[in-house]
Amino acid sequence: MDGEEIALMARYCDGDADAFRRLYARLAPRLLGYLLRMVRDRAAAEDLVQQTFLKVHRARAAYVRGADPVPWIFAIAHRTFLDDVRGKKRARVQVADDGAPPDLAADITGAPDGTRDGDDGTRELTAATLAALQTLPPAQREAVVLTKLGGKSIVEAAEIAGTTPGAMKVRVHRGYEALRKALGARPGSEGGP
Repeated sequence: MDGEEIALMARYCDGDADAFRRLYARLAPRLLGYLLRMVRDRAAAEDLVQQTFLKVHRARAAYVRGADPVPWIFAIAHRTFLDDVRGKKRARVQVADDGAPPDLAADITGAPDGTRDGDDGTRELTAATLAALQTLPPAQREAVVLTKLGGKSIVEAAEIAGTTPGAMKVRVHRGYEALRKALGARPGSEGGP
């Protein structure tokens, strides 16, 4: 929990526009990263960040003062994402000629072409993993993205998703199992995707 974020949120609820700008500057990049992993389209993720902050603005009176605003804001982002998915009924992903989504392979592996120095199989594995990730139900995909790609603990991921840690464990487990099946048994992949 970050005391500065709590203080900024309280000041923002009191009408301090500068506090909102500072809170936005701190949280927007994290929200963008989270949503980008979910929708796999930068423009759509940026739109969802804006929609999230509009909803935060409208719901600021419901914020419980003194509570960490980050899980609350991430929960709003999660619901905004789900509303967007439901509205579209089917997420569409643009992929490059090699099957990897634009920019996301670089985000995961750290290299613009999705490879790492000296690791020839990483690009193919990354593309296969991303394709398999897209086939998961939204709740499982979110669980895997939050924990495996986002580095969140089960408890943090559950807070963001608005569920219990037990339910998050089930989602993560089922998501990993589905990814393992989709990717098939690979040599050296005992630890999972």
